[in-house]
Amino acid sequence: MAGEPQIRCVNPADAAPPGGHYSHAVTAGGFVFISGQLPVLPCGTHAPEAYFATQANQALANLFAALAAAGASRQAIVKVTVYVTDIADWPVFNALYAQAMGEHRPARTVVPVPVLHHGYRIEIDAIALAG
Repeated sequence: MAGEPQIRCVNPADAAPPGGHYSHAVTAGGFVFISGQLPVLPCGTHAPEAYFATQANQALANLFAALAAAGASRQAIVKVTVYVTDIADWPVFNALYAQAMGEHRPARTVVPVPVLHHGYRIEIDAIALAG
């Protein structure tokens, strides 16, 4: 109908399906909203015992896959929120993130939390400009 908001839900074909009632990404109003991405392997396997760096790289890969499926690039990211269960992991994450983002420096928040789903140590969500 005319006047209805244009909202599109996106789930990358090369990622594990969402583990609940949500989409990996939603485009609306010129933005892409990426749901919290855990380090779930694309086949759906969970490996919460993996090293933090391995988890961080997989969570970033999942974030970038959702972003690409929504038709946006990592340079379009405007805000990132990172949840970690141990703030001592922040320096490792910061180095991996800087390598993944290159010169692009979106706004970012790192939040220490007591626990994440499946026993993971990191979860990442983001907001980007669409297209």
